[in-house]
Amino acid sequence: MIADIKKRALHRARILEGQLRGVEKMIEDEAYCVDIITQTLAIQKSLGSLNKLLVENHLRTHVTDMFDEGGETRDRAVAELLTVFELQQNRGA
Repeated sequence: MIADIKKRALHRARILEGQLRGVEKMIEDEAYCVDIITQTLAIQKSLGSLNKLLVENHLRTHVTDMFDEGGETRDRAVAELLTVFELQQNRGA
C-alpha cells in the first residue's frame, strides 16, 4: 500500500472500531432507536470513506501495473473494477 493511504485507512478503521463499540454499548443500554440508527448511518459513511481510500490505493498501484501489463491482465483489472462498481450499485450507496 501507498504509505499515506495506508496511514489514513488505518486511522479510518480505528475510528470505525470505536464507532461500532459505541453502537454496541448503545444497544446494551437500550438507547433511543433513532440515536442508534443515526450512529449506524455515520458508520456507513465512514465505511464509504474507507472504501474510497482502498479503491484509490488499488487504482494507483495494482490497476496501474495491470494496465501496463496489457492483454488478459488488463482485462482482469477492468473486470475487477466492474465487479466493485456493481457491488456498490447493488448496495444502494
